[in-house]
Amino acid sequence: MNRGHTQLVVLAALALTLAPAAQAAAQSGAGPYPKMAPVDRYLMAPSSEIGLAQSAAPGVISRNATVLILRRHGYQTAMKGTNGFTCLVERAWMSPFDSPEFWNPNMRGPICYNPPASRTVLLYTLNRTELVLHGFSKAQMMERIDAAFAAKKLPPPEPGSMSYMMSRKGDLGDAVGRWHPHLMFHAPKADGARDGVSWGADLPGSPVFLNTSYREVPEPETIFMVPVGQWSDGTPAPRMSQM
Repeated sequence: MNRGHTQLVVLAALALTLAPAAQAAAQSGAGPYPKMAPVDRYLMAPSSEIGLAQSAAPGVISRNATVLILRRHGYQTAMKGTNGFTCLVERAWMSPFDSPEFWNPNMRGPICYNPPASRTVLLYTLNRTELVLHGFSKAQMMERIDAAFAAKKLPPPEPGSMSYMMSRKGDLGDAVGRWHPHLMFHAPKADGARDGVSWGADLPGSPVFLNTSYREVPEPETIFMVPVGQWSDGTPAPRMSQM
């Protein structure tokens, strides 16, 4: 909705559009996705996943990027790039841990990380995916992520970290669908309200969004989103009010 997915994350950041009823379902543990589905439901045919991953960013970027695809034991390199970018399709488990769609097997979040984010933020996706595929519970995953950060195995986002989520083919969850093409900027985690002020986020007329709807994200980052006016293929996107 993943970093996205997500960080959709996530994917994760797009949860701000979920309805209050969905938030209540998340808090109660109810909802259509109470647990992880069989692994095969999260997988895609390699050729389809490569194309979807590359659709995250304009072709001038994605065709020279490294492309990762998800297999049963984690992400693997399908194409080795030359420009330092990394494109992949994040799954729903890159959402905040309190999202009602954390286990949604249909969520597909194409994202393309720039070089600084590929060196740092991408590690969050690879680490969390490894924990998921090893069968850890949410509580166990959060403990391990916290421990990895404390041990400096998960660094804060490198300065200049950003990502593209401009695919018109993605599915960021039942609540938002493909949502809107946007850029994400990954900053070290601090006080969310203070960060929002420094970015001018969520002010009337500001194009910068700061997600505050779901907060259980142990990775050391704050994500700011900036919607853009076209999809990665160059076609115009609907206005935000039309989404």
